[in-house]
Amino acid sequence: MADQPDKGRPAAGRGEGQEAAWERQLIEKVLLAGVTEQRRSRRWRIFFRVLVLVYLVALLALLAVDHLPESRLHTGGHAARVDVDGIISSETDASADNVTKALKAAFKDKGTKGVILRINSPGGSPVQSAMINEEIRRLRDKYPKIPVYAVVEDLCASGGYYVAVAADKIYVNRSSVVGSIGVLMNGFGFVDTLEKLGVERRLMTAGEHKAVLDPFSPVKEFDQLHVQSLLDKLHQQFISTVKAGRGERLKDDPELYSGLYWTGQESVDRGLADGFGDAGHVAREVIGVETIVDFSEHEDVWARLASRIGAAAGEAVGRVLGLGGVAGIR
Repeated sequence: MADQPDKGRPAAGRGEGQEAAWERQLIEKVLLAGVTEQRRSRRWRIFFRVLVLVYLVALLALLAVDHLPESRLHTGGHAARVDVDGIISSETDASADNVTKALKAAFKDKGTKGVILRINSPGGSPVQSAMINEEIRRLRDKYPKIPVYAVVEDLCASGGYYVAVAADKIYVNRSSVVGSIGVLMNGFGFVDTLEKLGVERRLMTAGEHKAVLDPFSPVKEFDQLHVQSLLDKLHQQFISTVKAGRGERLKDDPELYSGLYWTGQESVDRGLADGFGDAGHVAREVIGVETIVDFSEHEDVWARLASRIGAAAGEAVGRVLGLGGVAGIR
């Protein structure tokens, strides 16, 4: 009798075919899932790239608007404000570079009806102060239809006043402090300190007077006379600048140039200032506009911190080495 196939077991060929079909389907599903995932990932990448692009465009637009001169945001005329705030020095916001740059932009702007020089300064470098004064007078000659008004807040002393006298008029608060028309040079003397500490000073120079005002040596008569002559000359330049700026408005009072300072009320009485008012008052009542646009140059916070740390370190080293004693009108 012939053998009969087992009805409970599938044929070998059919089983192998089903297994192969199942493997193909599995592979196809895996490949399809991979392709789907790649497409999904690609869509998300595109989405995030577009999102970042939109963010950058929006940020650039905001920065562009923020850096536009405020004058372009106003249709009418305006008063252009330039601040002289703090010590006048090449290392501060009130440096000649910063102030003159702001002044040039203020005068050049077509919407400017007048310039307000807002001052709150104890003074500083005679050179920096003179540079600002000269630039104001040059711009006044170049733009004769644009008046310049100095507005004093808390303090306008020495170099600050040197700057203010270049304006057409000076306005103060009754409680402002104004004046101090003088020049100083200060330092310290440690002549006996080294001897008490048992330290020997070894100073060698090339040049008979190279060690003028060395803090570890006694003051020589020649040194004192020479430095006093230098200060007197700077003082006379200061006085001449004040007289040129204020003219006949100054009272005939020799105390004006003694280095004393006065309240805003007293400064008006002595002819050092013309009247009372803040920046808003001057813009509205004197220039005749409601809008004030700030043209002041302000240093970046981090750059300012770095420069001041460097300047402070340099100054400290200079004082230790006896290189201090810079003249200042403050």
